[in-house]
Amino acid sequence: MSTAPDGRRPAPAGPGLFRHPTFLAILGFLGFLGIWEGVTRFGLMSPIFLPPPSSLPTAFWREVTSGIWLDRILQSLDHYLAGLVLGSLLGIALGVATGMSRTLEGLTAWVIRVLRPIPGLAWVPFAILWFQISPAAATFIVGVGVFWINYYATLSAVQGVDGDLIELAESFGYRSRLVKLVKVVLPASTPGILAGVRTGLGQAWMSVVAAELFGVAGLGQRMNEAATLLASDIVVVYMLTMALLYGLVDAVFMLIRNRLLAWRP
Repeated sequence: MSTAPDGRRPAPAGPGLFRHPTFLAILGFLGFLGIWEGVTRFGLMSPIFLPPPSSLPTAFWREVTSGIWLDRILQSLDHYLAGLVLGSLLGIALGVATGMSRTLEGLTAWVIRVLRPIPGLAWVPFAILWFQISPAAATFIVGVGVFWINYYATLSAVQGVDGDLIELAESFGYRSRLVKLVKVVLPASTPGILAGVRTGLGQAWMSVVAAELFGVAGLGQRMNEAATLLASDIVVVYMLTMALLYGLVDAVFMLIRNRLLAWRP
């Protein structure tokens, strides 16, 4: 390798523009949109079944100006946040309790094995029976979907806490379960717990759409209405809306997570 006049080796050149990850990502996305547009433009598929990207801005603006778009977002966010918070808190609480008590883990083992394989959609009939077609029913479905993710993530994180840390805490006089929970178990298991919460953020969006398909007002109901009328451009608009909302929620969560875990090296 050649050296500079002062004897130092020059810094290696970075990747060129055409190999930069951001450029490649933009290029790939534009290529995807081009293929999508071409499928309908060249008659390979009817726009009724697959609307071209060029038709989406008009459909989006129509939904926004009518007030429906914002109204449906607010309704779904209500179900989403309520179910997310409720399911996460209950899942984390039971996961911590079960993880710290082998007796409780044994008592709940077969109950959990029976209930866990039941998909969230299977609870829809009971949600309607118990709450009728109401926001509470949608919140219940979302909460069920989020609960198990947080339960297993928390259980695994609590049971994975290094036993040496607990023994060290006991040697310093922290012998009660509550003190060990606050001083050792929760700080050590927080990264694993937050990983479960982050996974639940995405699961909750999938659940909220499914929960609204049976008549509760929100994004899912609007998508169902549009599909019934063969307005596939409206369906895609709300699909992209959910993707955007998830991205925003996940970004905010990561900021909070990074602040909470700032103590880690």
